[in-house]
Amino acid sequence: MKKTIALIASLALFAAASMGAAQQIQIAMIPKLVGIDYFAATEQGAQAAADELDNVRLIHRGPTTASVNDQIQLIENFITAGVDAIAVAANDPQAIAPALQRAMDEGIVVVTFDADANARDLFVNQATFDGIGVSMVEEMVRQVGEDGRTAVVTSSLTAPNQNAWLDAMNAHIEENYPDFEIVDVRPAEEDQQRAFTVTQDLMQVYPDLDGVFGLSSVAFPGAAEAVQQADRAGEVAVVGLSTPLQMKPFMDAGVIESVVLWNPVDLGYLAVYAAEALVTGDLEVGDTFDGGELGSFEIREDDIGKWVLLGDPFIFTPENIDDFAF
Repeated sequence: MKKTIALIASLALFAAASMGAAQQIQIAMIPKLVGIDYFAATEQGAQAAADELDNVRLIHRGPTTASVNDQIQLIENFITAGVDAIAVAANDPQAIAPALQRAMDEGIVVVTFDADANARDLFVNQATFDGIGVSMVEEMVRQVGEDGRTAVVTSSLTAPNQNAWLDAMNAHIEENYPDFEIVDVRPAEEDQQRAFTVTQDLMQVYPDLDGVFGLSSVAFPGAAEAVQQADRAGEVAVVGLSTPLQMKPFMDAGVIESVVLWNPVDLGYLAVYAAEALVTGDLEVGDTFDGGELGSFEIREDDIGKWVLLGDPFIFTPENIDDFAF
């Protein structure tokens, strides 16, 4: 209750401070959760974009756990505060949709990034689901072979991006590697310690396991730590998505060979540019908008509505990982 009152008070001060600025656009960004490297990197990019855009004021708030209910409360607070745009990485695409629809009904632009929702004006997609899924499978096959037995540690069974990646992984496996198996899929609920415990359990239940996929920036290091502590580095491969700084110690120790990702700094940066473009003008499918240092981006369309693509997945390796500071 105290946190809610403090947030409302800070939003009121934020709104009051903005009233005197002509044409000031208030963009509220809500990550899945705060306190992890990945969303610290998206915030860094978002703030860089806001600093470049003279007409943008950014406020960044997020839950301390991956709670969709906390995200909904933040959205309601931002609706009350009268922000111009909300950019959110959804913890649950369906549960969050009514709150986002209420925001849109109030004239607030809604942009999703990192993880989509069933109601939004635009989704800033970090990479295509097929691109991520194929990259993950190919990295694992390279390390364990075409007949590997693997398991998946995901953040949540309702996480839309991770479910889409998993669908793409399964499709690619079925089409190209009929002897490759994913024997189990388990959630860790964006909790690194739980990912560690889940991976320990998977290695016990499946003693012949060849590899583990970590489908989030906390599932991957949790799984890698479990393999390292079990002294099974080189025996159980770990492939996943996370930030290079977080995974570099595991790479240096020989626990992992690569990190699959995109640049989360660029993702947060593009989300703010996209939100500003939607607030200041009508963008139709096929139109392009300025993405600052990232160039121009074309508006595409899917079953929910408009979306843009940041780019292809990036593979961090021992040869390039030291070049990145996030």
